[in-house]
Amino acid sequence: MALKRMDNVGIVVEDLDAAIAFFRELGLDLEGRATIEGEWAGRVTGLEDQRVEIAMMRTPDGHSRLELSRFLAPPVVADHRNAPVNALGYLRVMFAVDDVDGTLERLRKYGAELVGEVVQYQDTYRLCYIRGPEGLLIGLAQELG
Repeated sequence: MALKRMDNVGIVVEDLDAAIAFFRELGLDLEGRATIEGEWAGRVTGLEDQRVEIAMMRTPDGHSRLELSRFLAPPVVADHRNAPVNALGYLRVMFAVDDVDGTLERLRKYGAELVGEVVQYQDTYRLCYIRGPEGLLIGLAQELG
């Protein structure tokens, strides 16, 4: 039995509309939006009486997705958004872009802030980390050459 693909990465947010707008500006497409609830959903996550509003965002190549979730019930119990880049657990999502500087300029209008600096790795990539909506850590990589 072989792994087929990575289906999506889930990110929990407080403001679903703002997160959708940010990731649309980055270049993802809104594939769909729904409210997930019911006994079956709680069995999957281990959370009883779960009610979650989700938005599925798809990358332009169609191969990757972000599932943005806003929990209506139960309430959120932890906040990792402002953890430093050396914190344990999931860190960030990295996106390949064709122009780091142009992408930064567009995303700043949606509250994005540069974490460190835009750096060049050899003659291969220009890279940076930004804090997006609600402090989410996002990486941008521009392939050179």
